Amino acid sequence: MPSRSNGLAAELEKVRTLALVGPSASGKTTLAELLLKSAGAIGATGSVERGSTVSDHDPIERRMQHSLNSSVMHLTHGATRIHLLDTPGGPDFLGQSLPALEAVETAAVVINAATGIEPMAVRMMEYAASRHLTRIIIVNKIDSQGISLQGLLADIQATFGRECLPLNLPNAMDKKVVDCFFNRHGQSDFGPVEAAHRALVEQVVEVDAAFVDRYLEEGDVDPSELHAPLEQALREGHLIPVCFVSARSGAGVSELLDVIVRLLPDPTESNPPDFLLGEGDEAKPMTVSPDPSLHVLAHVFKVTVDPYVGKMGIFRVHQGTLTRDSQLFIGDGRKPFKVGHLFMLQGKNYVEVNRVMPGDIAAVAKVDEIHFDAVLHDAAEDDHVHLAPLDFPIPVHGLAIEPKRHGDEQRMWEILGKLVDEDPCLRLEHAVVTNETIVYGLGELHLRVLLERLREVYKFEVNTRPPRIAYRETVTMPAEGHHRHKKQSGGAGQFGEVFLRIEPLARGAGFQFADEVRGGTIPGQFIPAVEKGVREVLEHGAIAGYPVVDVKVVVYDGKHHSVDSKDIAFATAGRKAFIAAIQAARAIVLEPIVNVDIATPDRVVGDVTGDLSGRRGLVTGTSNGAAGMVLIRGQVPLAELSGYQSRLNALTSGQGRYTMELSHYEAVPPSVQQTLMGQHHQKDDE
Repeated sequence: MPSRSNGLAAELEKVRTLALVGPSASGKTTLAELLLKSAGAIGATGSVERGSTVSDHDPIERRMQHSLNSSVMHLTHGATRIHLLDTPGGPDFLGQSLPALEAVETAAVVINAATGIEPMAVRMMEYAASRHLTRIIIVNKIDSQGISLQGLLADIQATFGRECLPLNLPNAMDKKVVDCFFNRHGQSDFGPVEAAHRALVEQVVEVDAAFVDRYLEEGDVDPSELHAPLEQALREGHLIPVCFVSARSGAGVSELLDVIVRLLPDPTESNPPDFLLGEGDEAKPMTVSPDPSLHVLAHVFKVTVDPYVGKMGIFRVHQGTLTRDSQLFIGDGRKPFKVGHLFMLQGKNYVEVNRVMPGDIAAVAKVDEIHFDAVLHDAAEDDHVHLAPLDFPIPVHGLAIEPKRHGDEQRMWEILGKLVDEDPCLRLEHAVVTNETIVYGLGELHLRVLLERLREVYKFEVNTRPPRIAYRETVTMPAEGHHRHKKQSGGAGQFGEVFLRIEPLARGAGFQFADEVRGGTIPGQFIPAVEKGVREVLEHGAIAGYPVVDVKVVVYDGKHHSVDSKDIAFATAGRKAFIAAIQAARAIVLEPIVNVDIATPDRVVGDVTGDLSGRRGLVTGTSNGAAGMVLIRGQVPLAELSGYQSRLNALTSGQGRYTMELSHYEAVPPSVQQTLMGQHHQKDDE
């Protein structure tokens, strides 16, 4: 820890970082607006409905009236600078909300008093705990009609633990709040505050034996003396404070500002971030100190790419002091860049500053090499320093995408690359087998917003469709094929004759080709042409138009003509002989089978497993997860998972998620094979 005696280090006492996380419609954006207004950072509060808030500044956010991106703001309360992050609450946008946890000491989980504890609140509490953050629960909308705040507090303690204790309680019919930590006496809507005060003090002193003795002897301890044990209790998760507010009426907002300044940790009081030195299995934990005098270490937790401003990297400083004109390296990059301009953000506005230090959140612009999760540093020995990776959900909702105008493929890839740079839960790939560009996201809304950005921000039009399933063809028994290719036109003709046999290989073995021709019936120079013809069938299929796999082809006889034999003749003969053999070898179509992990509330496990069985799926096991969730493992044909997240949302009231990965290939049912073959023949006819 830096000494508080020098000026720069003393400034760290006056820095707080806080991320508002939790479910959609819990009021995070409106609460952020009230905090900015109460601290004098803005003159008047904006409205989500009018699209005038500081944090929801994206045109698509304004139209949809909820957050789609994390937004960075700052305010000053007293002499304390507070960096505030507002995050989206939809599960489709975890790629924006989770990285915000990398930038803060405190995760403030906002719960809507009217709807109670929702799955996103549980998920964000778990993520914050996994990153060793201080957690605070903010119960918003306490003035909603027909609710029981006492019942909600009991639910919070039942879900998250008895360490969730109120720092303040509603008072005067939810029109204001009364402090329970510094204030021992008084009344609240819950009754006298003394019991809440005593519970808080007892919870805090438990982490320090000396204070336990004092408490037992004196019956109470002055809360102003409990700063050190309070911060320890917050660090260890021994205390999770609960605060009550109404962002609608403003009740409790100014008190929440006081809590942030007086009770929440500064950069020197929190658990150190999980930095690692080295790569892969060789990486070792390393200690990073929030000392302004050490070399710089800053982590890029957000990247934005603006068509006019260019790429901007938003980072949290963990160590050292960064100034304009600093020379910084990006990860293990060998070429530094010069910080020309240094910004703090206020929503969409850039506020230029000369210096930032540990705890500060700032941004640099127009640095093309900067990327999400990069570590910025000014010392060569920090080339291989990085944060432990976040456990992001795997994007599995795919959409095939192509430009409306032929020839725009390269520009489409460039634009999609920029959008993927901004969101770690988007994935872009080119499927070689189906020759498609596919973008994967966390759900339908996630991809719909991506398409709207393409259209509105980049003025780029695309066509979309579900991705094609990468079926395969193979054979189930040995067979032989023969074809004589003979063509005579006015001049030189074409002649080639090929006899071959095929046999199935083990699943996943691929393709083998062998030449067993004897006596020169097919001259050696034409064997590669025969293989070329065979490989054309491997690529384009024989019965349904899908690649052929797991087959061995042996060419054993044929005929040639001294004048008319050519490569093209033997390529044609090889191709048609191979097709004839496949048709005689009981060819089948294979489909990809994927492993699925489905997280679902325990109350609907039967509905989910029944639906999976209806999709030709097989449940292979179940296990209990956290907070009443059950993990279902199974295998299901990929073709049956089209639109599955929407179905899972319907079955689980939006609480279910799934991931998948390829397991193996299996034969499709006969009825499916007939359909696929019919579609292929229809295309041929057309």
